[in-house]
Amino acid sequence: MKAIVCTRYGKTEDVVELREMPRPVVQAKDVLIKVHCASLNPIDFKIQQGAMKAIMKFKFPLILGFDASGEVVQVGAGVKQFKVGDLVFSRVASDRFGTFAEFVSVDEKLVALKPAALTHAKAAALPLVSLTSWQALHSIAQVKLGQKVLIHAGAGGIGSIAIQIAKHLGAYVAATTSTKNVEFVKSLGADTVVDYKTTAFEQVLQGYDMVFETLGGDNLAKSFNVLKPGGIVVSIVGIPTAEWGKKEGLPIYIQWLLSLLNIKPNQTAKRLGVRYVPFLMEADGQQLAHIGSLAAQGSIKPIIDRTYPLEQTKDALLYLQTSRATGKIIIEIGL
Repeated sequence: MKAIVCTRYGKTEDVVELREMPRPVVQAKDVLIKVHCASLNPIDFKIQQGAMKAIMKFKFPLILGFDASGEVVQVGAGVKQFKVGDLVFSRVASDRFGTFAEFVSVDEKLVALKPAALTHAKAAALPLVSLTSWQALHSIAQVKLGQKVLIHAGAGGIGSIAIQIAKHLGAYVAATTSTKNVEFVKSLGADTVVDYKTTAFEQVLQGYDMVFETLGGDNLAKSFNVLKPGGIVVSIVGIPTAEWGKKEGLPIYIQWLLSLLNIKPNQTAKRLGVRYVPFLMEADGQQLAHIGSLAAQGSIKPIIDRTYPLEQTKDALLYLQTSRATGKIIIEIGL
């Protein structure tokens, strides 16, 4: 099968290429999906650059990609939820990814039926960003009707969905973005939009219940200052916790290092009387099915910036790294 692979750690221009690769092995609980569309996420180029190598070990050549929408063409002997011919979408497992290919094998518990109202492109745009947003806003922060939520990078892949999910949960939503995207972010439902090029968000926003932190660096320290006592910062770019490292079976010294690196933000949060939770999303087919139903009803709408054929995935990855995309970048494979 054709696939986009990373041959070693390095720059996209040097290490990403199209290759013929063997079809993935279908295990007992797996469905084999003929991929029609995939979507890009920053983790794709972070893996390719080697940013994850301290906590995730890979063998090369490595097929990239975490999101897929397509058709089930084979099922394992133990599969009960799906059959050949089903149209599905998925955020595949963190240790068995590879959706930038004609076929991908996925545990059925990570798969959901694609809503008929969604094209494969729109379905592929949802899994990672919507699961991340849902888990941050609903599962961790437990956002409720009338609460105030700040979402950073509102025009991006995660931000554009997080705004919609927060509004679905009944929150008052503020979002940061650049000048050129202010009107776009307003159109997503944000009640207040802060142009970070002209305004310091921490000087104009106060009394927030939750900040969804997607940028890192100095942005995290500033985000603490907009919270009211008892508020929470949920970060997807923070250092994972030692508890996560233990759960993943990482060496004790790595767990210790993770704990050490989290001391400063945890101390800041304690001093201000707020909470700080860094997290890594978990793939979940049942949650994805629920999100799919929200999309089918029109409660949330996948936002697509550009579409590329599989052969131009390298160009798509380079474009993603410019941080100029509004919404998601889609790869068409088997349409």
